[in-house]
Order: sequence, then C-alpha cells, then structure tokens
Amino acid sequence: MVQPNENDKDKFLYPRSRYYGQARPQELIFNANLQEFAQKVGFITALETSGKLSPQDAYDQIKALWKQLKHSKKQLGIGEEPPTST
Repeated sequence: MVQPNENDKDKFLYPRSRYYGQARPQELIFNANLQEFAQKVGFITALETSGKLSPQDAYDQIKALWKQLKHSKKQLGIGEEPPTST
C-alpha cells in the first residue's frame, strides 16, 4: 500500500486552480490570495454547519478574511485604472 506524503495532503487540503487572466505578478498574487480566501471560507462554513463553530464566530472570521482580501486588492492595485499617457 502506498503511503501518502505531506505534499499529497497539502494538495488535497489546499488545492490550487490554474490562472487564466493576465499573467502580471500582482494579478497572480491576488489570485492566490483569492483562492486561499475561498478555501478558508469553505473550512469555516463546514465547521459552522457541523456545529463546531457558532454562526457569529463564523461570520466574524469570514468578515476578517474579507477585510484581509480587500486590503490585499488595494495594496496590489487590482481594479484600478492604469495611468494614461498623454
């Protein structure tokens, strides 16, 4: 029987999807942050659904994650209009 290694466990717990947008560094970083946000929200909702976490705690944790993601977006300049040259 083949024993799973740590890398297999990480791939299962923290899957990464391919990125299809513009391959600029800040876009790739934000995509990774967005995937991490989605993964953590999935874990939090599973814990809340199973009764391991109260609805208020789940809400507070997701709200904190959202603020982190929003800050990341702002820091990376995602969604801002590029400067126009005249």
